[in-house]
Amino acid sequence: MNDDCLFCKVLAGEIPAQLVDEDEHTVAFMDINPWTRGHALVIPRRHSRNLYDIDLDDLARTAAGAQRLARRMKERLGCDGINLINSCEPAAWQTVFHFHIHVIPRYDDDPLQLPVRPERVPDEELAAVAAEIRG
Repeated sequence: MNDDCLFCKVLAGEIPAQLVDEDEHTVAFMDINPWTRGHALVIPRRHSRNLYDIDLDDLARTAAGAQRLARRMKERLGCDGINLINSCEPAAWQTVFHFHIHVIPRYDDDPLQLPVRPERVPDEELAAVAAEIRG
């Protein structure tokens, strides 16, 4: 547990949360600033700052918790789809530094849109970036 972490305080019961699922490794609770009806977060019980730092077992268990929650949302909320979002570091919109996955139910008539419109880039650019990533 990290004493300065908001989500660790949720786990410790120091901050109230609307829990919707839990097991021995993960907890899921409602997002207090939901993007859509039912938006929730799944977190590992063990503190990790973000995707760069999380233990592989905790990552797998948190992803499994997100899948379990997504299936429940489909069944009980009747959503038309699900977005899973993880933000890693402030440049990617991470604001709470305890690894978490947003599970966002999507509805055909909800107002959410991608913040940008993806555009095709030249094959040469893709190849150059792929080579850079491969090393």
